[in-house]
Amino acid sequence: MIQADDNMQQGVALPADWRDFVALTKPRVMSLVVFTGLCGLLAAPGSIHPVIGFTAILCIALGAGGAAAINQWYEADIDAGMKRTASRPIPAGRMDRENARDFAVALSAGSVVVMGLGVGWLAAALLAVSIVYYAVVYTMWLKPRTPQNIVVGGGAGAFPPLIGWVAVTGDITLMPVLLFAIIFMWTPPHFWALALFVKTDYARVGIPMMPVVAGEVSTRRQILAYAIALAPVALAPWFVDGAGIVYAISAAGLSALFFALSIPVGLRRAQPDDAMKPEKRLFAFSVLYLFALFGALVADRLLANAGVIA
Repeated sequence: MIQADDNMQQGVALPADWRDFVALTKPRVMSLVVFTGLCGLLAAPGSIHPVIGFTAILCIALGAGGAAAINQWYEADIDAGMKRTASRPIPAGRMDRENARDFAVALSAGSVVVMGLGVGWLAAALLAVSIVYYAVVYTMWLKPRTPQNIVVGGGAGAFPPLIGWVAVTGDITLMPVLLFAIIFMWTPPHFWALALFVKTDYARVGIPMMPVVAGEVSTRRQILAYAIALAPVALAPWFVDGAGIVYAISAAGLSALFFALSIPVGLRRAQPDDAMKPEKRLFAFSVLYLFALFGALVADRLLANAGVIA
């Protein structure tokens, strides 16, 4: 431990192992990205060869991991100043920035090339846009400059189901755009709920997240407003006959619960003695919400294909 601290003070990175490279890809975030991409692929009309489908999902995972690694390479100094991120490979001194950058670029470029050659160039183009959107538009431009960074930057995480759908169909129609819109609308209340209980970290490093710039009251009200707006967007696939009754019931129930959990966040401050603050409950449920919603979409499609439901 003493030697590690000395190396960090001298700016010398310790030898990185495979776990540090995995950590650069933000695997917990990637799991949701891969899942929504897989759901877009499985819910799309038509069929895809299993090997090509696997290739598409692998490329989505690698592209998301590459974008996350670029984010950590670029924000290494910021991460070092935040308690939540100080143990990441670069700020902790386990990896130098050049290796992280090279790894990130290789993953990002490789995923796009393989997607284009193995699946299709439209899906590859969307993957490339998603990587640039997160790594450049959000990380380098929006995040350090505006409290609307999550609102605009939310599109970065909304691409996977669109890419998965396009991998099967080869074109962009209304339904995958709606799947994109669901994640786009879900991102602000999901991330602002997190930002509320780590706002001190963001303030310390000068990142203008909404709670830091606009204050808690405004942020809480906007979370509630987005929770209200999310419900009709989540139900839109059913409105346009892109999904059936199983999805509709699931979307309605999940969105109602999302709204219910947003009420104590939006209308009052959490009490200091509340061990599980309302924003923490909302953040935890928001992750489950997206998994369950997209899972219901796939279940609805599979039941319809099997003739169980109309």
